[in-house]
Parts: sequence; C-alpha cells; structure tokens
Amino acid sequence: MSRKPKKGYFVRGQFVAEGSELDLQLKAEQKHYQENSRTELKRESTELQKLGESLITLRADLFEGLQLPEKLVDALEEVKRITNFEGRRRQMQFIGKLMRQLDDEQLAAVREALDEQRQGSAAASLALHEAERWRDDLIEREDAAKEWIEAHPDTDSQQLRALIRQARKDRQPSQDEVSRGLVPRHGRAYREIFQLVKEALQDE
Repeated sequence: MSRKPKKGYFVRGQFVAEGSELDLQLKAEQKHYQENSRTELKRESTELQKLGESLITLRADLFEGLQLPEKLVDALEEVKRITNFEGRRRQMQFIGKLMRQLDDEQLAAVREALDEQRQGSAAASLALHEAERWRDDLIEREDAAKEWIEAHPDTDSQQLRALIRQARKDRQPSQDEVSRGLVPRHGRAYREIFQLVKEALQDE
C-alpha cells in the first residue's frame, strides 16, 4: 500500500510539509513582512497627504515652478474653497492619492520648494527681530545711535537722532497714565525708526 504523499511546497529546492515547524516559521515571516509592508504603505500615504496639504500654503512663484499635473493643481484649488470638515477631509485624501502618482523627481522638487519657503520665512522673521532689537536699543541707550551710525555710515544721522528724540518724547506717560498703570505710548517716530533700521538691514 503506497504512502499518501504529504501536502507541502518547495522553497529554494527544499520540500516544506504543511503544518511542519518550518512551514509555521515561513508563514509567520510572510505575515510579518505583509504587515510591515502595509504599515510602510500607510505611513508613506500619510506623509504624501501631509505634503499635499503643505502645497496649499506654498507661495505662488514657487508653486508655479513645480509644474504639477493639472488634476493635482485643480484638486488643490478646490480644497481651498471647501469649508465643510468632512468634505475637506475627503478632498485631502484625494490629493494624497494624486500625490502618490508623482515620481521621485517631482516629489523631491515639492520638498525643495517647501524647504525654500520655510528658510525664507525664518530669515525674514530673524530680520524683523533684529530690527526690533535695534529700534528699542536706539531709544533706550544713549550710545546706541553712535554704534548704529558707525555700523551703517550711510544713515542720515541728523534724521535718526531727531526720530530718537521724538520717540523718547512720545513715550513719556502723563501723570494720569502712570497712576492707571498704562504702558508707554508709541508714536510715529517709533514706527519710523523701525522702518529705517529694517531697510538698512535689508540692504546689507
């Protein structure tokens, strides 16, 4: 009487019987691989959807330079008009789907454009803080005007000193304001010093 052949399969020339220890091990590895693949795909999908969402805030000049597919451009324009939460969520999922159709070169260009915008925003913010620091310093410290003029000799020193005098005068609170604990006032000279300083720093 012939023995009933075992059920199984071959892996790299080796027979693996169903239910054997090796079979269970291989199936566990396959399941782990499939779960990891699904997790990776989901992570990639979420990342591309967020990337698509960031495109909504991209500056027009940077956006136009990307030359994205018309369907994606239309979808991004459409999402700006949607105010309903659920409608917007569905549209963002659609944008994520369209983003997955971009090739690696297009995705790299999108990331570069977003990085360029972020760096520009950070630089602009630093420049504003620097201008604010100089403005406050010029009004508070007597030596600050001399230091500024030495560093920026093109400055009209008479105009700057006149603005500083006016800004100091404007900020003097009245007795009534002192009693009520009000903060010092800032007049036109205060704003003009800031503008003068900001423009000089931009020209450096």
